[in-house]
Amino acid sequence: MAGPRLRAFRERLLLGALRGISAMGRRMPLRTGRALGRALGSLAWFVARRDRRKSMENMKIAFPEWAGAQRRRVCRAMFRHLGASLFEIVWLPNLDVGTTMFEGFDRVLEMARGGRSVVAFTGHCGNWEWLAYSVAKLGVPVTVLQRERSEAGLGDFITSIRRHAGIETIDRGTTAAGRELVRAMRRPGFVAFLIDQSIRAESAKVPFFGRPALTPIGPATLAIRTGAVAFALFIERRADGTQLVRCLEPIETRRDDDPIALTARMTAEIEKQIRRVPEQWVWMHDRWRDRPKWDVSNRR
Repeated sequence: MAGPRLRAFRERLLLGALRGISAMGRRMPLRTGRALGRALGSLAWFVARRDRRKSMENMKIAFPEWAGAQRRRVCRAMFRHLGASLFEIVWLPNLDVGTTMFEGFDRVLEMARGGRSVVAFTGHCGNWEWLAYSVAKLGVPVTVLQRERSEAGLGDFITSIRRHAGIETIDRGTTAAGRELVRAMRRPGFVAFLIDQSIRAESAKVPFFGRPALTPIGPATLAIRTGAVAFALFIERRADGTQLVRCLEPIETRRDDDPIALTARMTAEIEKQIRRVPEQWVWMHDRWRDRPKWDVSNRR
């Protein structure tokens, strides 16, 4: 039970931090908020020893060629990035879509606006909340699936921010989640999934930094069963502070496609994105955790 209790404690801390900075965060310039967030992240680097240790261990798996000093540098930069992202999240209702650069987006945007079912695959790279928000601000309906949280207030807080941009949030694990997803797939727009964590959902082991990693296959199964267009989508914060949204080549799915193969393909793209900007991924997650109950790798 230590895991669930620790997760609940972390989510309460995060909720408290979000509420604490929310009022002032929306009123201050983005540049100032980011600077304060980076300072908060630097403090977390010293305080959150368990997360720091886990991040360093995961980096050693992913980048065995790195020296310890390089892992420490990237790990510290990750904490600063997450701190900046925290302030960006509460600032998002001020977002002007002109502050975000889009690359390779025109074709999939045209498909979505033309009524095609479109499934976006991404990971916890960059500021994924900014990603959803900026796409929704283009006038494209966005639906996201949200995992169950130990602290219900945190889910409500994030959902309320998304609502400002018209983003629909579906809570995974609820009795209505399946129906809501099918309904979302029948509407023009994007249905977006984060697939870079080991969670309690039907999953299969696919390569990730050279090791098998349990990865949810539900999004790929949904895309294939509905004949949707699938594509990988990422965001990264650049050195000048601008946000770059990158859309990779869309994939037409067929009914006989293998959802595990599609999941592996999208996971490979997530790995490439992490290699581009390793300090902008959540390294403290136990990515290679085994969950035999949910593993369907050898059952198909």
